[in-house]
Amino acid sequence: MGDELIDLQCGVLTRKQAQNLGISDAVIQERIAYAEWQRLYWGVYATFPGKVPRMSRLWAAVLRAGPGAALSHTTAAELYGLADETPGPIHITVPRDRRVVRERDLVIHVSAYAEPAVDPAARPSRIRVEHTVLDLVAQAERLGDALGWVTRACGNRLTTAERLRAALGERTRLRWRHELEAALSDVGAGAQSVLELGYLRRCERAHGLPPARRQERVIREGRSQYRDVEYAEFGVIVELDGVIVHTDETRPRDRRRDNLNTIEAAATLRYGWSDVYDSPCKVTEQVHSALANRGWAGTPYACGAPSCPFPRSRPSPEPQP
Repeated sequence: MGDELIDLQCGVLTRKQAQNLGISDAVIQERIAYAEWQRLYWGVYATFPGKVPRMSRLWAAVLRAGPGAALSHTTAAELYGLADETPGPIHITVPRDRRVVRERDLVIHVSAYAEPAVDPAARPSRIRVEHTVLDLVAQAERLGDALGWVTRACGNRLTTAERLRAALGERTRLRWRHELEAALSDVGAGAQSVLELGYLRRCERAHGLPPARRQERVIREGRSQYRDVEYAEFGVIVELDGVIVHTDETRPRDRRRDNLNTIEAAATLRYGWSDVYDSPCKVTEQVHSALANRGWAGTPYACGAPSCPFPRSRPSPEPQP
């Protein structure tokens, strides 16, 4: 029983747990004195010498914070694969009726949503991915950063727009709420990055291009691939590259994908961040040319920008009878 608990908690025990296993305070102090154990926080110990691994640190933080505590914010995001491990403080959320003694490397958040937001299956205890995303949205300084958490979570298939919308409905107040609600509709339609949201809103929708399919799955050479934006009726594919510099590994992959598209008689257009956000009208011109050359008879309309090259504005809605 003792070994199982120690293994589960990555080698970390609380004083009370040790006592329940028959280890007295005197034995604990002796093991610390002989450097067999280490005190990580008051009443929380690593039952091994040497370097303390990250997961042991996280277990110790949750155990120090006590009942109802859960890893949250960027620390929970790290465990979900949404953020990289950082050397900074560990974020813990506790229920509103709890009071936790401050520790120098812990950031304690008090929340009315703490208890229902905890993932019941996760060890160490952490806030569910949907509420983790909303916590990070609330802390974001810029809207782009806020939406980035949403698209990253959905793009990595950690959650869905529907589940995020349900979590949003459990909160009465949240920064960027209206923008987030609008973005969730677009994310639900397949936009899986801030760049893809930008193309949908600033190019396709703002200029009246035909609606595209998003994240269409195709099997190539025995592997699944996903097309960012596909105008299937006209054989035009738009790939949106959010990375500034392509690595030696991704360049051949992208070339191979584009070449296979060409073999299948599909035109591939590729755009990055500066194209979509600095020159959306020029992007739209090129996409329109590709669509028109393949049979689209529509005409884009002006987006409202002074330099927009398209000749007419958005059509007025027809009057209702």
